[in-house]
Amino acid sequence: MTTAVARTLRIGATEYPLVLPSVRDPRLHLAGVIITIHVLGQVALGFTVSVPQIVAAILTCALIEAGWTFYRSRQLVWPASAMLTGSGVALILRVLGTGRGDHWTWYGVHVFALVAGGSLVTKYVIRYRGVHVFNPSNVGLVAAFLVLGSERVAPLDFWWAPLDAWMVAAYVVIVVGGLVITNRLRLLATAAAFWLVLTAGLGVLAASGHCMTTGWALQPVCGTYFWWVVATSPEVLIFLFFMITDPKTIPAGPAARVVFAGAVGLVAALLIAPQTAEFGAKVGLLAGLAVMSPLRWLVDGLLPEPVAGRARGRAVDLHPLRVFARGALVGAAAVVAAVAIVVAGSPARVSAQALPAVAPPAIDVDVDPATIPPVALDAEVAALNSDIVADGGRGLALLLAENLAVEAQAVLRGDPALLRAADHGDRLAALEQQIARSGTAGDRVVADYTFDSLHLSVIFTEGSQGGPGLGFSATGMVDQITYDAGGTELARATAPFATMFVMRQALGDRFLIVATQSP
Repeated sequence: MTTAVARTLRIGATEYPLVLPSVRDPRLHLAGVIITIHVLGQVALGFTVSVPQIVAAILTCALIEAGWTFYRSRQLVWPASAMLTGSGVALILRVLGTGRGDHWTWYGVHVFALVAGGSLVTKYVIRYRGVHVFNPSNVGLVAAFLVLGSERVAPLDFWWAPLDAWMVAAYVVIVVGGLVITNRLRLLATAAAFWLVLTAGLGVLAASGHCMTTGWALQPVCGTYFWWVVATSPEVLIFLFFMITDPKTIPAGPAARVVFAGAVGLVAALLIAPQTAEFGAKVGLLAGLAVMSPLRWLVDGLLPEPVAGRARGRAVDLHPLRVFARGALVGAAAVVAAVAIVVAGSPARVSAQALPAVAPPAIDVDVDPATIPPVALDAEVAALNSDIVADGGRGLALLLAENLAVEAQAVLRGDPALLRAADHGDRLAALEQQIARSGTAGDRVVADYTFDSLHLSVIFTEGSQGGPGLGFSATGMVDQITYDAGGTELARATAPFATMFVMRQALGDRFLIVATQSP
Protein backbone atom coordinates (compact mmCIF):
# COMPACT_ATOMS: atom_id res chain seq x y z
CA MET A 1 0.00 0.00 0.00
CA THR A 2 2.98 2.34 0.41
CA THR A 3 5.46 3.53 -2.16
CA ALA A 4 9.11 3.64 -1.11
CA VAL A 5 10.34 7.12 -1.95
CA ALA A 6 14.07 7.79 -2.41
CA ARG A 7 14.36 9.71 0.82
CA THR A 8 16.51 9.36 3.88
CA LEU A 9 16.57 10.92 7.30
CA ARG A 10 19.84 11.52 9.12
CA ILE A 11 19.87 10.78 12.84
CA GLY A 12 23.28 11.53 14.27
CA ALA A 13 25.85 10.11 11.88
CA THR A 14 23.49 7.55 10.35
CA GLU A 15 21.06 7.93 7.47
CA TYR A 16 17.90 5.84 7.58
CA PRO A 17 15.51 5.16 4.70
CA LEU A 18 12.30 7.16 5.05
CA VAL A 19 9.19 5.50 3.60
CA LEU A 20 6.12 7.66 3.17
CA PRO A 21 2.71 6.62 1.83
CA SER A 22 1.67 7.35 -1.72
CA VAL A 23 -1.10 9.88 -2.27
CA ARG A 24 -2.98 7.02 -3.98
CA ASP A 25 -2.87 4.89 -0.85
CA PRO A 26 -6.50 4.01 0.11
CA ARG A 27 -5.47 4.18 3.75
CA LEU A 28 -4.93 7.92 3.43
CA HIS A 29 -8.39 8.32 1.90
CA LEU A 30 -9.91 6.23 4.70
CA ALA A 31 -8.06 8.32 7.27
CA GLY A 32 -9.50 11.45 5.67
CA VAL A 33 -13.04 10.09 6.04
CA ILE A 34 -12.59 9.10 9.68
CA ILE A 35 -10.88 12.36 10.66
CA THR A 36 -13.73 14.28 9.00
CA ILE A 37 -16.23 12.33 11.12
CA HIS A 38 -14.15 13.13 14.21
CA VAL A 39 -14.26 16.84 13.33
CA LEU A 40 -18.03 16.78 12.74
CA GLY A 41 -18.44 14.96 16.03
CA GLN A 42 -16.52 17.66 17.87
CA VAL A 43 -18.03 20.75 16.27
CA ALA A 44 -21.63 19.74 15.60
CA LEU A 45 -22.73 16.24 16.64
CA GLY A 46 -21.86 16.37 20.33
CA PHE A 47 -19.64 13.28 20.49
CA THR A 48 -18.66 12.48 24.07
CA VAL A 49 -14.99 12.09 23.21
CA SER A 50 -12.25 14.68 23.56
CA VAL A 51 -9.36 15.72 21.33
CA PRO A 52 -6.72 14.43 23.82
CA GLN A 53 -8.50 11.05 23.92
CA ILE A 54 -8.46 10.83 20.12
CA VAL A 55 -4.83 11.92 19.89
CA ALA A 56 -3.80 9.46 22.62
CA ALA A 57 -5.25 6.52 20.69
CA ILE A 58 -3.70 7.53 17.37
CA LEU A 59 -0.31 8.51 18.78
CA THR A 60 0.00 5.32 20.85
CA CYS A 61 -0.56 3.14 17.81
CA ALA A 62 1.74 5.24 15.64
CA LEU A 63 4.63 5.03 18.11
CA ILE A 64 4.24 1.28 18.61
CA GLU A 65 4.19 0.48 14.89
CA ALA A 66 6.93 2.93 13.93
CA GLY A 67 9.14 1.59 16.71
CA TRP A 68 8.48 -2.05 15.84
CA THR A 69 9.13 -1.47 12.13
CA PHE A 70 12.35 0.44 12.84
CA TYR A 71 13.53 -2.33 15.16
CA ARG A 72 12.99 -4.98 12.49
CA SER A 73 14.07 -3.15 9.33
CA ARG A 74 15.99 -0.04 10.39
CA GLN A 75 13.57 1.97 8.27
CA LEU A 76 11.43 4.92 9.24
CA VAL A 77 8.03 3.98 7.82
CA TRP A 78 4.94 6.15 8.11
CA PRO A 79 2.58 4.03 10.29
CA ALA A 80 -0.55 4.51 8.19
CA SER A 81 -2.26 1.26 9.19
CA ALA A 82 -1.52 1.75 12.88
CA MET A 83 -2.91 5.27 12.84
CA LEU A 84 -6.09 3.92 11.25
CA THR A 85 -6.35 1.45 14.10
CA GLY A 86 -5.98 4.25 16.63
CA SER A 87 -8.47 6.56 14.95
CA GLY A 88 -10.94 3.67 14.57
CA VAL A 89 -10.70 2.91 18.28
CA ALA A 90 -11.17 6.59 19.15
CA LEU A 91 -14.19 6.82 16.85
CA ILE A 92 -16.06 3.96 18.54
CA LEU A 93 -14.80 3.92 22.15
CA ARG A 94 -16.41 6.10 24.81
CA VAL A 95 -15.32 6.42 28.45
CA LEU A 96 -18.32 7.11 30.65
CA GLY A 97 -17.97 10.41 32.46
CA THR A 98 -16.67 12.32 29.46
CA GLY A 99 -18.98 15.29 29.05
CA ARG A 100 -20.67 16.40 25.86
CA GLY A 101 -18.75 19.38 24.50
CA ASP A 102 -15.78 18.84 26.85
CA HIS A 103 -13.36 18.92 23.90
CA TRP A 104 -10.09 19.18 25.80
CA THR A 105 -10.51 16.97 28.83
CA TRP A 106 -7.75 14.48 29.65
CA TYR A 107 -10.18 12.28 31.54
CA GLY A 108 -9.87 8.63 30.46
CA VAL A 109 -6.91 9.30 28.15
CA HIS A 110 -5.11 6.26 29.58
CA VAL A 111 -8.04 4.02 28.64
CA PHE A 112 -7.86 5.15 25.01
CA ALA A 113 -4.11 4.61 24.93
CA LEU A 114 -4.33 1.14 26.47
CA VAL A 115 -7.22 -0.05 24.29
CA ALA A 116 -5.66 1.33 21.10
CA GLY A 117 -2.21 -0.04 21.93
CA GLY A 118 -3.61 -3.42 22.93
CA SER A 119 -5.64 -3.56 19.72
CA LEU A 120 -2.54 -2.96 17.61
CA VAL A 121 -0.45 -5.50 19.50
CA THR A 122 -2.89 -8.26 18.52
CA LYS A 123 -1.63 -7.79 14.98
CA TYR A 124 1.82 -8.95 16.04
CA VAL A 125 0.99 -11.71 18.53
CA ILE A 126 -2.19 -13.38 17.20
CA ARG A 127 -1.10 -14.70 13.82
CA TYR A 128 -1.76 -17.66 11.56
CA ARG A 129 0.00 -18.55 8.32
CA GLY A 130 2.11 -15.43 8.62
CA VAL A 131 -0.77 -12.94 8.86
CA HIS A 132 -2.78 -11.49 11.71
CA VAL A 133 -6.04 -13.23 12.49
CA PHE A 134 -8.22 -10.34 13.66
CA ASN A 135 -8.96 -6.83 12.56
CA PRO A 136 -6.96 -5.06 15.31
CA SER A 137 -9.40 -2.31 16.22
CA ASN A 138 -12.35 -4.72 16.10
CA VAL A 139 -10.97 -7.36 18.44
CA GLY A 140 -9.45 -4.76 20.77
CA LEU A 141 -12.74 -2.92 21.14
CA VAL A 142 -14.73 -6.09 21.75
CA ALA A 143 -12.25 -7.20 24.41
CA ALA A 144 -12.32 -3.77 26.07
CA PHE A 145 -16.12 -3.67 26.26
CA LEU A 146 -16.33 -7.19 27.66
CA VAL A 147 -13.58 -6.66 30.22
CA LEU A 148 -14.34 -3.10 31.35
CA GLY A 149 -18.13 -3.40 31.18
CA SER A 150 -20.98 -1.00 30.58
CA GLU A 151 -20.38 1.00 33.77
CA ARG A 152 -16.99 2.26 32.57
CA VAL A 153 -17.00 2.28 28.76
CA ALA A 154 -19.49 2.19 25.91
CA PRO A 155 -19.43 1.95 22.11
CA LEU A 156 -20.50 4.78 19.84
CA ASP A 157 -24.29 5.07 19.82
CA PHE A 158 -26.44 3.71 17.01
CA TRP A 159 -28.28 7.07 16.88
CA TRP A 160 -26.16 10.21 16.76
CA ALA A 161 -28.40 13.26 16.35
CA PRO A 162 -31.59 14.51 14.70
CA LEU A 163 -31.43 14.54 10.91
CA ASP A 164 -30.30 18.15 10.48
CA ALA A 165 -27.76 19.58 8.04
CA TRP A 166 -24.79 18.38 10.14
CA MET A 167 -26.14 14.86 10.38
CA VAL A 168 -26.81 14.80 6.63
CA ALA A 169 -23.21 15.89 6.11
CA ALA A 170 -22.01 13.02 8.29
CA TYR A 171 -24.05 10.53 6.27
CA VAL A 172 -22.70 11.97 3.00
CA VAL A 173 -19.09 11.70 4.21
CA ILE A 174 -19.57 8.10 5.39
CA VAL A 175 -21.55 6.82 2.42
CA VAL A 176 -19.68 8.61 -0.37
CA GLY A 177 -16.29 7.92 1.20
CA GLY A 178 -17.24 4.32 1.89
CA LEU A 179 -18.52 3.70 -1.62
CA VAL A 180 -15.45 5.23 -3.24
CA ILE A 181 -12.98 3.30 -1.09
CA THR A 182 -14.76 -0.07 -1.21
CA ASN A 183 -15.23 0.28 -4.96
CA ARG A 184 -11.49 0.86 -5.40
CA LEU A 185 -10.83 -2.26 -3.34
CA ARG A 186 -13.54 -4.20 -5.21
CA LEU A 187 -15.36 -4.86 -1.97
CA LEU A 188 -18.78 -3.31 -2.65
CA ALA A 189 -20.40 -6.74 -2.90
CA THR A 190 -18.83 -7.69 0.42
CA ALA A 191 -20.27 -4.62 2.17
CA ALA A 192 -23.67 -5.13 0.55
CA ALA A 193 -23.83 -8.80 1.56
CA PHE A 194 -23.21 -7.94 5.20
CA TRP A 195 -25.82 -5.18 5.27
CA LEU A 196 -28.51 -7.22 3.52
CA VAL A 197 -28.11 -10.24 5.80
CA LEU A 198 -27.86 -8.13 8.95
CA THR A 199 -30.93 -6.04 8.15
CA ALA A 200 -32.91 -9.13 7.14
CA GLY A 201 -32.05 -10.76 10.46
CA LEU A 202 -32.92 -7.60 12.37
CA GLY A 203 -36.20 -7.43 10.44
CA VAL A 204 -37.13 -10.88 11.75
CA LEU A 205 -36.08 -9.79 15.23
CA ALA A 206 -38.11 -6.56 15.05
CA ALA A 207 -41.19 -8.43 13.82
CA SER A 208 -40.97 -10.71 16.85
CA GLY A 209 -41.36 -7.71 19.20
CA HIS A 210 -37.77 -6.92 20.10
CA CYS A 211 -36.96 -3.89 22.27
CA MET A 212 -33.82 -2.35 23.72
CA THR A 213 -33.19 0.48 26.13
CA THR A 214 -30.78 3.22 25.09
CA GLY A 215 -29.11 6.28 26.52
CA TRP A 216 -30.64 8.60 23.90
CA ALA A 217 -34.36 7.71 24.04
CA LEU A 218 -36.72 8.05 26.98
CA GLN A 219 -38.73 5.01 25.88
CA PRO A 220 -37.55 1.52 24.89
CA VAL A 221 -36.72 1.35 21.18
CA CYS A 222 -38.98 -1.35 19.77
CA GLY A 223 -40.19 -3.10 16.63
CA THR A 224 -39.97 -1.22 13.35
CA TYR A 225 -38.25 1.74 14.96
CA PHE A 226 -35.58 -0.58 16.39
CA TRP A 227 -35.00 -2.01 12.91
CA TRP A 228 -34.80 1.41 11.27
CA VAL A 229 -32.41 2.86 13.87
CA VAL A 230 -29.93 -0.02 13.55
CA ALA A 231 -30.25 -0.56 9.79
CA THR A 232 -29.54 3.10 9.04
CA SER A 233 -27.15 3.69 11.92
CA PRO A 234 -23.97 5.59 11.04
CA GLU A 235 -22.11 3.15 13.30
CA VAL A 236 -23.33 0.20 11.21
CA LEU A 237 -22.28 2.02 8.01
CA ILE A 238 -18.82 2.70 9.45
CA PHE A 239 -18.56 -0.96 10.45
CA LEU A 240 -19.50 -2.29 7.01
CA PHE A 241 -17.50 0.21 4.96
CA PHE A 242 -14.34 0.48 7.05
CA MET A 243 -14.04 -2.55 9.34
CA ILE A 244 -15.33 -5.73 7.71
CA THR A 245 -13.80 -4.65 4.41
CA ASP A 246 -10.19 -4.75 5.62
CA PRO A 247 -8.57 -6.79 2.79
CA LYS A 248 -5.99 -8.33 5.15
CA THR A 249 -8.50 -9.88 7.56
CA ILE A 250 -11.12 -11.28 5.17
CA PRO A 251 -10.97 -14.17 2.67
CA ALA A 252 -9.07 -13.70 -0.57
CA GLY A 253 -11.61 -14.85 -3.16
CA PRO A 254 -14.52 -12.64 -4.30
CA ALA A 255 -17.16 -15.33 -3.66
CA ALA A 256 -15.59 -16.22 -0.31
CA ARG A 257 -15.68 -12.58 0.75
CA VAL A 258 -19.39 -12.28 -0.01
CA VAL A 259 -20.20 -15.48 1.90
CA PHE A 260 -17.96 -14.40 4.78
CA ALA A 261 -19.63 -11.00 5.02
CA GLY A 262 -23.08 -12.59 4.97
CA ALA A 263 -21.99 -14.93 7.76
CA VAL A 264 -20.74 -11.96 9.80
CA GLY A 265 -24.15 -10.31 9.34
CA LEU A 266 -25.96 -13.45 10.52
CA VAL A 267 -23.70 -13.94 13.55
CA ALA A 268 -24.08 -10.27 14.47
CA ALA A 269 -27.89 -10.56 14.29
CA LEU A 270 -27.81 -13.65 16.52
CA LEU A 271 -25.58 -11.87 19.04
CA ILE A 272 -27.78 -8.76 19.03
CA ALA A 273 -31.00 -10.78 19.47
CA PRO A 274 -30.81 -11.53 23.24
CA GLN A 275 -29.59 -8.07 24.22
CA THR A 276 -32.02 -5.82 26.09
CA ALA A 277 -29.74 -2.75 26.19
CA GLU A 278 -27.96 -0.86 23.44
CA PHE A 279 -24.56 -1.61 24.97
CA GLY A 280 -25.03 -5.35 24.39
CA ALA A 281 -26.44 -4.82 20.91
CA LYS A 282 -23.47 -2.69 19.83
CA VAL A 283 -20.98 -5.15 21.26
CA GLY A 284 -22.88 -7.95 19.50
CA LEU A 285 -22.49 -6.12 16.19
CA LEU A 286 -18.74 -5.73 16.64
CA ALA A 287 -18.34 -9.28 17.96
CA GLY A 288 -19.85 -10.74 14.80
CA LEU A 289 -16.61 -9.99 12.95
CA ALA A 290 -14.41 -11.12 15.85
CA VAL A 291 -16.20 -14.48 15.95
CA MET A 292 -15.94 -15.06 12.21
CA SER A 293 -12.37 -13.84 11.67
CA PRO A 294 -10.67 -17.13 12.71
CA LEU A 295 -12.99 -18.96 10.31
CA ARG A 296 -12.04 -17.02 7.22
CA TRP A 297 -9.52 -19.68 6.10
CA LEU A 298 -12.33 -22.25 6.21
CA VAL A 299 -14.45 -20.06 3.92
CA ASP A 300 -11.46 -19.56 1.64
CA GLY A 301 -10.97 -23.33 1.46
CA LEU A 302 -14.60 -23.89 0.46
CA LEU A 303 -14.57 -21.04 -2.08
CA PRO A 304 -10.95 -20.61 -3.22
CA GLU A 305 -9.82 -17.59 -5.18
CA PRO A 306 -9.65 -18.31 -8.95
CA VAL A 307 -6.10 -18.85 -10.20
CA ALA A 308 -4.99 -16.50 -12.99
CA GLY A 309 -4.96 -18.22 -16.37
CA ARG A 310 -7.34 -20.98 -15.35
CA ALA A 311 -10.99 -21.37 -15.89
CA ARG A 312 -13.04 -19.89 -13.11
CA GLY A 313 -14.66 -23.19 -12.30
CA ARG A 314 -16.98 -25.81 -13.63
CA ALA A 315 -20.02 -24.85 -15.61
CA VAL A 316 -23.08 -24.25 -13.47
CA ASP A 317 -25.33 -27.30 -13.30
CA LEU A 318 -28.77 -26.16 -14.47
CA HIS A 319 -30.53 -29.50 -14.20
CA PRO A 320 -34.02 -28.67 -12.83
CA LEU A 321 -33.88 -31.16 -9.99
CA ARG A 322 -30.49 -29.97 -8.84
CA VAL A 323 -31.52 -26.31 -9.13
CA PHE A 324 -34.61 -27.09 -7.06
CA ALA A 325 -32.53 -28.95 -4.48
CA ARG A 326 -30.10 -26.06 -4.13
CA GLY A 327 -32.97 -23.59 -3.81
CA ALA A 328 -34.66 -25.74 -1.20
CA LEU A 329 -31.42 -25.99 0.76
CA VAL A 330 -30.95 -22.22 0.73
CA GLY A 331 -34.58 -21.70 1.74
CA ALA A 332 -34.29 -24.19 4.59
CA ALA A 333 -31.12 -22.50 5.81
CA ALA A 334 -32.90 -19.13 5.78
CA VAL A 335 -35.81 -20.55 7.78
CA VAL A 336 -33.45 -22.13 10.32
CA ALA A 337 -31.58 -18.81 10.65
CA ALA A 338 -34.84 -16.90 11.16
CA VAL A 339 -36.02 -19.36 13.82
CA ALA A 340 -32.64 -19.16 15.56
CA ILE A 341 -32.86 -15.36 15.67
CA VAL A 342 -36.38 -15.44 17.10
CA VAL A 343 -35.40 -17.99 19.74
CA ALA A 344 -32.21 -16.09 20.63
CA GLY A 345 -34.24 -12.90 21.01
CA SER A 346 -36.67 -14.25 23.61
CA PRO A 347 -35.01 -12.40 26.56
CA ALA A 348 -35.63 -9.04 24.88
CA ARG A 349 -39.09 -9.70 23.50
CA VAL A 350 -41.86 -7.41 24.62
CA SER A 351 -44.72 -5.86 22.73
CA ALA A 352 -43.48 -3.49 20.08
CA GLN A 353 -46.62 -1.39 20.43
CA ALA A 354 -46.58 2.11 21.88
CA LEU A 355 -46.40 2.43 25.64
CA PRO A 356 -49.84 1.83 27.12
CA ALA A 357 -51.84 4.76 28.35
CA VAL A 358 -51.74 5.26 32.10
CA ALA A 359 -55.05 6.15 33.73
CA PRO A 360 -55.15 9.77 34.91
CA PRO A 361 -55.37 10.46 38.63
CA ALA A 362 -58.71 9.59 40.23
CA ILE A 363 -58.86 13.12 41.62
CA ASP A 364 -58.67 16.55 40.04
CA VAL A 365 -55.68 18.72 40.86
CA ASP A 366 -55.49 22.30 39.71
CA VAL A 367 -52.00 23.68 39.14
CA ASP A 368 -51.68 27.18 37.70
CA PRO A 369 -49.14 27.07 34.80
CA ALA A 370 -48.16 30.65 35.69
CA THR A 371 -46.59 29.34 38.91
CA ILE A 372 -44.10 27.23 36.93
CA PRO A 373 -40.77 29.10 36.47
CA PRO A 374 -38.72 28.82 33.26
CA VAL A 375 -36.88 25.50 32.95
CA ALA A 376 -33.13 25.41 32.35
CA LEU A 377 -32.19 22.48 30.09
CA ASP A 378 -28.87 20.60 30.14
CA ALA A 379 -27.26 19.92 26.77
CA GLU A 380 -27.85 16.19 27.30
CA VAL A 381 -31.59 16.83 27.54
CA ALA A 382 -31.64 18.80 24.31
CA ALA A 383 -29.76 15.94 22.60
CA LEU A 384 -32.33 13.30 23.57
CA ASN A 385 -34.16 11.73 20.64
CA SER A 386 -37.55 12.68 22.04
CA ASP A 387 -40.29 15.26 21.57
CA ILE A 388 -41.04 15.19 25.31
CA VAL A 389 -38.86 18.26 25.88
CA ALA A 390 -39.73 20.08 22.66
CA ASP A 391 -41.51 22.80 24.67
CA GLY A 392 -38.43 23.47 26.73
CA GLY A 393 -39.57 21.17 29.52
CA ARG A 394 -42.51 23.31 30.68
CA GLY A 395 -45.09 20.60 30.07
CA LEU A 396 -43.05 18.10 32.04
CA ALA A 397 -42.56 20.66 34.83
CA LEU A 398 -46.32 21.17 35.02
CA LEU A 399 -46.76 17.39 35.21
CA LEU A 400 -44.23 17.26 38.07
CA ALA A 401 -46.28 19.85 39.96
CA GLU A 402 -49.47 17.87 39.31
CA ASN A 403 -47.83 14.64 40.52
CA LEU A 404 -46.72 16.36 43.72
CA ALA A 405 -50.28 17.66 44.23
CA VAL A 406 -51.62 14.11 43.75
CA GLU A 407 -49.13 12.91 46.37
CA ALA A 408 -50.37 15.55 48.79
CA GLN A 409 -53.97 14.48 48.31
CA ALA A 410 -53.09 10.81 48.71
CA VAL A 411 -51.35 11.51 52.03
CA LEU A 412 -54.15 13.79 53.23
CA ARG A 413 -56.83 11.20 52.45
CA GLY A 414 -54.74 8.26 53.60
CA ASP A 415 -55.35 6.60 50.22
CA PRO A 416 -52.21 4.91 48.80
CA ALA A 417 -54.10 3.87 45.65
CA LEU A 418 -53.99 7.49 44.46
CA LEU A 419 -50.19 7.35 44.36
CA ARG A 420 -50.17 4.92 41.44
CA ALA A 421 -50.98 7.74 39.02
CA ALA A 422 -48.06 9.86 40.25
CA ASP A 423 -45.30 7.64 41.59
CA HIS A 424 -43.35 4.46 41.01
CA GLY A 425 -40.35 2.65 42.47
CA ASP A 426 -38.59 4.07 45.53
CA ARG A 427 -40.77 7.18 45.65
CA LEU A 428 -43.96 5.12 45.67
CA ALA A 429 -42.66 2.81 48.40
CA ALA A 430 -41.60 5.73 50.61
CA LEU A 431 -44.97 7.49 50.40
CA GLU A 432 -46.89 4.25 50.95
CA GLN A 433 -44.92 3.78 54.15
CA GLN A 434 -45.65 7.38 55.16
CA ILE A 435 -49.38 6.84 54.69
CA ALA A 436 -49.22 3.59 56.66
CA ARG A 437 -47.49 5.39 59.55
CA SER A 438 -50.04 8.22 59.42
CA GLY A 439 -52.87 5.71 59.75
CA THR A 440 -51.30 4.49 62.97
CA ALA A 441 -50.40 7.90 64.43
CA GLY A 442 -53.51 9.75 63.31
CA ASP A 443 -51.85 13.00 62.20
CA ARG A 444 -50.84 13.47 58.55
CA VAL A 445 -48.05 15.71 57.25
CA VAL A 446 -48.62 16.99 53.72
CA ALA A 447 -45.96 18.75 51.60
CA ASP A 448 -47.00 21.70 49.43
CA TYR A 449 -44.21 22.79 47.05
CA THR A 450 -43.65 26.19 45.43
CA PHE A 451 -40.91 26.30 42.77
CA ASP A 452 -38.43 29.13 42.40
CA SER A 453 -36.16 27.42 39.84
CA LEU A 454 -36.15 24.22 37.81
CA HIS A 455 -33.17 22.64 36.07
CA LEU A 456 -33.78 19.59 33.89
CA SER A 457 -30.99 17.03 33.33
CA VAL A 458 -30.59 13.43 32.22
CA ILE A 459 -30.28 10.94 35.06
CA PHE A 460 -29.56 7.21 34.98
CA THR A 461 -31.05 5.53 38.04
CA GLU A 462 -30.32 2.01 36.74
CA GLY A 463 -26.97 2.53 35.03
CA SER A 464 -26.33 4.08 31.62
CA GLN A 465 -27.77 1.10 29.75
CA GLY A 466 -31.04 0.99 31.70
CA GLY A 467 -32.36 3.97 29.79
CA PRO A 468 -32.40 7.62 30.83
CA GLY A 469 -34.75 9.40 33.16
CA LEU A 470 -35.24 13.12 33.59
CA GLY A 471 -34.14 14.80 36.78
CA PHE A 472 -35.72 18.09 37.87
CA SER A 473 -33.37 19.89 40.23
CA ALA A 474 -35.88 22.12 41.99
CA THR A 475 -35.45 24.90 44.52
CA GLY A 476 -38.13 26.89 46.32
CA MET A 477 -40.25 26.75 49.44
CA VAL A 478 -42.15 23.82 50.91
CA ASP A 479 -44.98 24.04 53.42
CA GLN A 480 -45.13 21.04 55.75
CA ILE A 481 -48.80 21.09 56.83
CA THR A 482 -49.97 18.85 59.65
CA TYR A 483 -53.62 17.67 59.62
CA ASP A 484 -55.54 15.58 62.08
CA ALA A 485 -57.52 12.49 61.05
CA GLY A 486 -60.53 14.66 60.26
CA GLY A 487 -58.63 16.89 57.86
CA THR A 488 -58.29 19.91 60.13
CA GLU A 489 -55.05 21.84 59.82
CA LEU A 490 -53.09 21.71 63.04
CA ALA A 491 -49.76 23.32 62.15
CA ARG A 492 -47.74 24.69 59.27
CA ALA A 493 -43.97 25.02 58.85
CA THR A 494 -42.36 26.72 55.84
CA ALA A 495 -38.76 26.09 54.79
CA PRO A 496 -36.59 26.29 51.66
CA PHE A 497 -35.89 23.06 49.78
CA ALA A 498 -33.47 21.84 47.09
CA THR A 499 -34.34 18.43 45.69
CA MET A 500 -33.97 16.49 42.46
CA PHE A 501 -37.17 14.73 41.40
CA VAL A 502 -36.38 11.88 39.02
CA MET A 503 -39.14 11.13 36.47
CA ARG A 504 -39.48 8.20 34.10
CA GLN A 505 -42.12 6.53 31.97
CA ALA A 506 -41.96 3.52 34.23
CA LEU A 507 -45.28 1.88 33.36
CA GLY A 508 -46.70 3.61 30.33
CA ASP A 509 -47.01 6.93 28.58
CA ARG A 510 -47.19 9.09 31.73
CA PHE A 511 -44.07 10.34 33.49
CA LEU A 512 -44.04 9.29 37.14
CA ILE A 513 -41.79 10.37 40.00
CA VAL A 514 -39.53 7.37 40.66
CA ALA A 515 -37.00 8.80 43.12
CA THR A 516 -35.67 11.89 44.83
CA GLN A 517 -32.06 12.75 45.55
CA SER A 518 -29.77 15.66 46.21
CA PRO A 519 -29.54 17.97 43.18
